Amino acid sequence: QVQLVESGGGTVQPGGSLRLSCAVSGISVRWNPMAWYRQAPGNERELVASITLSGDTNYVDSVKERFTISTDNTKNTVSLQMNSLKPEDTAVYYCNHLAIYYRWGQGTQVTVSS
Repeated sequence: QVQLVESGGGTVQPGGSLRLSCAVSGISVRWNPMAWYRQAPGNERELVASITLSGDTNYVDSVKERFTISTDNTKNTVSLQMNSLKPEDTAVYYCNHLAIYYRWGQGTQVTVSS
């Protein structure tokens, strides 16, 4: 059974940084394309960043040059480094497989506010 546990969220001022982490069990991040998603109040969940088996990364335009997705094969985790945060980044962030939506974790709240 696949389990996804996100952590690292919080409240930061605009321009601040956060690093999210997702502990994955049941599948290996080494052999699966993984992604971070987010859902803001009143909005649908959207794909924010993804990483393929070869390490290629993709980002939604609104976070390019600010967010970085990475995996740690030894710890079986997926991380999202978020810099230069903006109020519009406020959302609950989730990790999951890029193509197979396993049961969603509880997510981690990110709030960007002055």
